[in-house]
Amino acid sequence: MIIRPLWGLAALACATPAMATAPPSDSAPETPPPASYPAAAQSDGATVNGYNLSRWAEDWRVYRDPAKRDDLLDRLKYIPIAADGDIYLTLSGEARLRMNLTSNPQLIEGPEQRQDIVRLVAGADLHVGDHLRFYGEVAHGQIGGKNIGTPSGTFSNSFVYQQYFAEAKTRIDNVELGVRYGRQEFTDGPNLLISQRDNNTIRFVLNGARTWVRTPTMRATLFDFETTDLGNGGLGDDVPDRNRRFSGVSAGFVVPQQWLGGSKLFFDPFFWRRRNRVGTWGGVIAPAVRYYAGARLWGDVGRLNLDWTLVHQYGEFQDRPIRAWQAFFAQNWRLGKDKAAPKIGVHVDYGSGGGGYDKGTLRNAYAPYGNNIYFSYGLFLTATNMIAIAPNVSFNPTDKLRASFEYQFTWRDDEKDAVYRANYTPYVGTETVAGKSVARLARAQLIYNIAPRLTLTTRAEYLKAGTVLRRAGYTDSAFLGSWISFRF
Repeated sequence: MIIRPLWGLAALACATPAMATAPPSDSAPETPPPASYPAAAQSDGATVNGYNLSRWAEDWRVYRDPAKRDDLLDRLKYIPIAADGDIYLTLSGEARLRMNLTSNPQLIEGPEQRQDIVRLVAGADLHVGDHLRFYGEVAHGQIGGKNIGTPSGTFSNSFVYQQYFAEAKTRIDNVELGVRYGRQEFTDGPNLLISQRDNNTIRFVLNGARTWVRTPTMRATLFDFETTDLGNGGLGDDVPDRNRRFSGVSAGFVVPQQWLGGSKLFFDPFFWRRRNRVGTWGGVIAPAVRYYAGARLWGDVGRLNLDWTLVHQYGEFQDRPIRAWQAFFAQNWRLGKDKAAPKIGVHVDYGSGGGGYDKGTLRNAYAPYGNNIYFSYGLFLTATNMIAIAPNVSFNPTDKLRASFEYQFTWRDDEKDAVYRANYTPYVGTETVAGKSVARLARAQLIYNIAPRLTLTTRAEYLKAGTVLRRAGYTDSAFLGSWISFRF
């Protein structure tokens, strides 16, 4: 497509300037739009201090007022093209340096693995009035280290058009209508089922169309996408994967606050279809169609925060029926009135298993492209043939430091099926041994905001192999990951 190289050039126009000293004080537009569905519940991710994982979800119109710009980088967030300021350009960028250390990789006793990882991203967001925009983003991924094997395109990629799309929207009274076409991140659903996968160097993106309608109390999104087959080379080898298609509808409703005495809850039902012409299970490659019918209830009830998802999966793999379930129940309680007060919580997660090694019904659950670090920082586990309970605590030791600690107990659902890694490959031999206990995991995360645009993150995990893994010849593993990220 012609627009791809144009967006590549636009994004590359964003050079990496020096770090600024002051954060944007406000990310809201100067003139609030008419009442619409709450921005935090549109499934575009959370925006904190103006920044979002999906950079196109950010709104920097506050810098239309020159008095609110503190430095050069603030000026790059709002560059007027037209004299009246209705046509403007927003530039963005990220540089991330990361190192991962893993003992006994793949839970097999042996030399440790060290991954030295670089991510560079540059983006440009062109707004043409209130109704039209064009977004482009290019990225570079690099990996080196020790015992790293053959890296995939998600870790090693010389250059990729990570996103490029055109978007049009309009408003009729309090109803917003929109359409977006091109390569894009799509996260309109529970994070454990679909996410950008920021843990990767190159993010998970899709190709196709998304349309939506929003009112102040309800919304609906209709989409049809192909996934992206990532190469390791330059801009020409990251292409739509014609074999894998993801489509469906996601909706949302604001739960009336008076129902629970001042709650702030959202109910998000969804119905999706994932089609894969080269699906793989139990060593068999065959066409697969899987449907997802489910709902998510999430938000706050006083000091209680909850995030509950239940989804039924059905369809066919080759000539075999699919019948599977996933359930995710996370909740935490804030120990004080202040939003920064410590929180204690627990999440209980279930992914059905069974049928991976026989000819009957396939009961193995499968997330389209979920956030697997939720179950293991080292990507040792996924919510397939899995039951997990994880009590946790999180707190802020200082204004700039966030800490969380968790201890997870993990079992398998079906003893005749394998234990699965985050990429859905089985731990060979686990399907032949008896037992339920898979592992216990101790995890910790620290996030330190060094400066408004500079963050240091450290994650540590120790996996203690349980009965099933040990009987199949696997062992314990420790993981340590740390990275520094600069964004503007």
